[in-house]
Amino acid sequence: MKKSVFTVAVIGFAAAVASDSRACTNFLVTRGASADGSVMITYSADSHTLYGELYYFPAAGHKAGELREIVEWDTGKPLGFIPEASETYSVAGNMNEHQVIIGETTFGGRSELVDPTGIIDYGSLIYIALQRSKTAREAIGVMTSLAERYGFCSGGESFSIGDKNEAWIMEMTGKGEGGKGALWVALRIPDGYICAHANQARITAFPKNDPENCLYSKDVISFAREKGWYNGTDEDFSFSDTYNPVDFHGARFCEMRVWSFFKTFNKDMYAYFDYAKGENLKRRMPLWIKPDRRLSPKDVMNAMRDHLEDTELDMRKDLGAGPHGLPYRWRPLTWKANGREYCNERATATQQTGFWFVGQARAWLPDMIGGILWFGVDDAATSPLTPIYSSINQIPVHFAQGNGSMIEYSETSAFWLVNQVANFAYLRYDVMGKDVCRAMNELEDAFLNDIAATDTKAVNLYKKSPAKARKYLTEYSGRQATAAFQRWKDLSRFLLVKYIDGNIKKEQGGKFVPNRYHTTSASPDQPGYPEWWLEEIAENTGNKLMVNSE
Repeated sequence: MKKSVFTVAVIGFAAAVASDSRACTNFLVTRGASADGSVMITYSADSHTLYGELYYFPAAGHKAGELREIVEWDTGKPLGFIPEASETYSVAGNMNEHQVIIGETTFGGRSELVDPTGIIDYGSLIYIALQRSKTAREAIGVMTSLAERYGFCSGGESFSIGDKNEAWIMEMTGKGEGGKGALWVALRIPDGYICAHANQARITAFPKNDPENCLYSKDVISFAREKGWYNGTDEDFSFSDTYNPVDFHGARFCEMRVWSFFKTFNKDMYAYFDYAKGENLKRRMPLWIKPDRRLSPKDVMNAMRDHLEDTELDMRKDLGAGPHGLPYRWRPLTWKANGREYCNERATATQQTGFWFVGQARAWLPDMIGGILWFGVDDAATSPLTPIYSSINQIPVHFAQGNGSMIEYSETSAFWLVNQVANFAYLRYDVMGKDVCRAMNELEDAFLNDIAATDTKAVNLYKKSPAKARKYLTEYSGRQATAAFQRWKDLSRFLLVKYIDGNIKKEQGGKFVPNRYHTTSASPDQPGYPEWWLEEIAENTGNKLMVNSE
């Protein structure tokens, strides 16, 4: 099954940011840091070639000797076979029926540590672990044992691994060609704290004798010594500084997204702005921080929509945003002019997202009911999240695999509909973006307000029949996906009517104001360009457009 997200050849992070093919973001929120006591993990799968759909693996029993084919998630390339587990759990997207959630971001790291002879890639680690684990700690065990036994053929990866009680960050890299196994460190995030990663390894020094909170491969330090990459004490060993040292690219294009998440919930993080900008790489940010307040699911959703707003790097505020404040820059990420190299920003929300989610695990409910994958497709800033209970046994048609592709349009695909709205809004983002955000907030607020009643009904059904509860949650998730799809179809039509040909039709009471003489016509506003943009054009064109007043 082909799920093309990233290139598999890892030749260092510089090449990765040049193509911007590995630009993903994960935020992690522990129980004590969330407003309702849930564990939350986010993931944006950002790639110009990834089709947004919701993967599904049903629960199953397997016979002794049954084999599972390993297919590389990036390319669809067959890698080999491993023994299947006797029992596997159902998985919806990146969350399973036991409320285990896994996300990732690729950091690449040392190119010589990629093992092309290995048969386990990072995508396989995620979905196999979800099918075989009831807790985050179990998932770590599954992932590391698979890499140890069969070889890890991907580049460096950071993983977010959570369940209803804990959230972990794990960073892993291979051992090079023929070096079966992996080098890795996993840290449990302290309760009450938040963490994040975005394509740059972030684990530095770690405790060596605290297995309750820190797990690591036995040779993670000795391997570096053998290679001549480290000669200090075990206590001072830093995973990131050894296997993926931060440079300007790692700070500006990766750690910047972490910083922007952190500063939203703790103003003390402004002290690290120079680091995030790539100006002071010696003063690294902490791996996790304590937020000033507890985060709601809506807080976390909105954090995934960040464009560095209201900072000096606000992507709406420079010439590259055009006259309508577009917070995106088309490729390349870095470019040269007049003999100097420059960069565009790489914010959390980006136009090339395939799918994204906020996974929410809730310990006070049965596993069948506690797990919600708030799922969306395309650009997080212009796409609504739909509540998908992780125990469902059928994927809503609008998110279903095979309903369209990157080269096949589908009238019933949420991915294509959301892209249609987003790409139209990019034309006049300063005004159309507001309409999209209004619709997004109205829809999500309605979904959030409905969850408590849905949980209650599901719990009552669960007490009588778990099968009936699962059926109810499957149907509920499908109805909400359909409601979101219909709302976005209505929004698409509304935007076309309102903004056709650069005009903006007047509204009153939620309806368009007709022309006083022609009730099927209108007298639209025809807003001009901002003054600063006109001045730029005048300076750039000289006398070419000047009106002769003689």
